[in-house]
Amino acid sequence: MRNIKSITSAVVFSVLTISLSGCSSLSTDEVVRMSPDTYMLRVEDHAGVFAFNRGKMKSTAFKKANAFAESKGKIAIPIHLKEHPVGILGDWPAVEYQFRVVSEDDPDAKRTSLKPRADLVIDKNINIEGKMESNTTSDNKPDLYNQLIKLDDLRSKGILTESEFIKQKELLLKSE
Repeated sequence: MRNIKSITSAVVFSVLTISLSGCSSLSTDEVVRMSPDTYMLRVEDHAGVFAFNRGKMKSTAFKKANAFAESKGKIAIPIHLKEHPVGILGDWPAVEYQFRVVSEDDPDAKRTSLKPRADLVIDKNINIEGKMESNTTSDNKPDLYNQLIKLDDLRSKGILTESEFIKQKELLLKSE
């Protein structure tokens, strides 16, 4: 029994030591090019069960992106920021940051907010030819039933007198 307690204590101590030794150890992957001016980087926190500092991960991502852009004589413009919470068994919390690298005179450099962009944009123009038909009759006559309903509604609201209603009704029926 004493042996089991020693082994259990050793395992708990090892797990805590590994978790604590990784505490606040942020891992930053290299900046990855996505298009001619768009890049992405991912920052993970390998602090084990103590990895809850998303603010530090975001700050690290922004600093790395800005340093990367400055090395090219340009500035970093945010495109997308995605947070991934801590999971289980090596599923580290992470921040994925996508940004554009542009010159200071680029119109996007003056933008003050992060605009969401689609993950995938398909731009394809197709000309489709076809015959369009409508539900209206070809002779463009007004619908007699609806016209009579409207006249009756005007009469019931007191807008038309009984004699005006009859006169307009006769005109509609004659035009049919």
